[in-house]
Amino acid sequence: MSSSTLENGTATTRTIAPAPTTRTIAPAPTTAPATGTGTTTGKGTAAPLATRATALDGLRTVAIVIVMLYHLHVTGFEGGFIGVTVFFVLSGFLITTLLLGEHRRTGTVRLGSFWVKRLLRLYPALLVMVAAGLALWSWVGGYKGASFSPGEAAFIALSYTGNLFRSFWDTTQGVFAHTWSLSMEEQFYLVWPPVLVLLFALRARRRVLMAGLAVVIVAASIGSWASYRTPNGGSTPDVYFSPVLGLVPLATGCLLALLLDDERVRTWAAGIAGHLGTWLGIGMLAAVQFWIDDDWTQHAWTFGVLLPATGLVSALLIGGLVSVRSPLSIALSWTPMAWFGRRVSYSAYLWHPLVIALLGTVTSSLFGAFDWVWLLGAAVLVAVGAAYAVEVPVEKLRRRFREARRLMAAERSARHTAS
Repeated sequence: MSSSTLENGTATTRTIAPAPTTRTIAPAPTTAPATGTGTTTGKGTAAPLATRATALDGLRTVAIVIVMLYHLHVTGFEGGFIGVTVFFVLSGFLITTLLLGEHRRTGTVRLGSFWVKRLLRLYPALLVMVAAGLALWSWVGGYKGASFSPGEAAFIALSYTGNLFRSFWDTTQGVFAHTWSLSMEEQFYLVWPPVLVLLFALRARRRVLMAGLAVVIVAASIGSWASYRTPNGGSTPDVYFSPVLGLVPLATGCLLALLLDDERVRTWAAGIAGHLGTWLGIGMLAAVQFWIDDDWTQHAWTFGVLLPATGLVSALLIGGLVSVRSPLSIALSWTPMAWFGRRVSYSAYLWHPLVIALLGTVTSSLFGAFDWVWLLGAAVLVAVGAAYAVEVPVEKLRRRFREARRLMAAERSARHTAS
């Protein structure tokens, strides 16, 4: 899972320009971008996610914590793997909203710029983690088994193909095994934007696209059920890592973004529907997390029904959080919660398996049943350090580069005007 970092919306009320109400997904650019989310003015509702939705950052924190507790085998969090589903829905929603917003403002989508930004945002941290894993391979490489040599496992992680190797060839990469979800998201980033650009060019109707996404979600869910094979022992079935199943929550997020791109839907969601979505979403998500037990891998319906339904529930929650201000959105927007989700969640996902593999035996012998507390704390400390040692400097360099390009462009423009 990756941490999408686009500037997304909050429930803060501002004066805004009304969003276009065209029924196609190729709206004409507006003269001024909207600056609010899910709030109403005398003319309509704001375009979605024009400013950062700190509640979604807080939701990232919740998702990564339950994933870490799942990997630490904490009692009561046998369903913590659904945090990955939440991240997938968030990615589909945020990336699609970003692309729709860029097209609304400029009339185009710069695919090259989008891909470069994604790569610079995600790859440096992955590269450093893989380098550390290779350096420590003698101690951590065999974590949960490894089907490859260190170099092969590193190549799979860095080429974003881990989900393909795990689902189609029943292999694993040891301490890099968790990069399968990053692979799923990067493949989504590679394929979905060009598809959306093509649909912009064809001026496809929003209803047609939403119907198409719904068909994809249902078909992929059925395909996941049909392709399920009972695993040996307690291992995770290959279908869990399949791009077919991974497509379901990503497409669900895309569908949510298209729904909220419609002003009428935003107006409806800004009322009681948004509050219902928020509380039903978090309630059902918590129920799923605590209802799942250790035998979830033994049932085809887990992959054909439960996980797709979890994606829909996550979309319900996300739609509510970006549409209305509620006690839950306020709690998730609490500065430490939002900071961790925005700044640390990606590093936490990258580094926590390595920390568990390196220190797990030691903490188990020292602290017994509560070793997970120390491992969680160690993983958080390592994640914070990695975020500020790798991600923050890279972002500063990116900002300096953008500023240098802006100044060069301004200088060229001034010379042209003078001549």
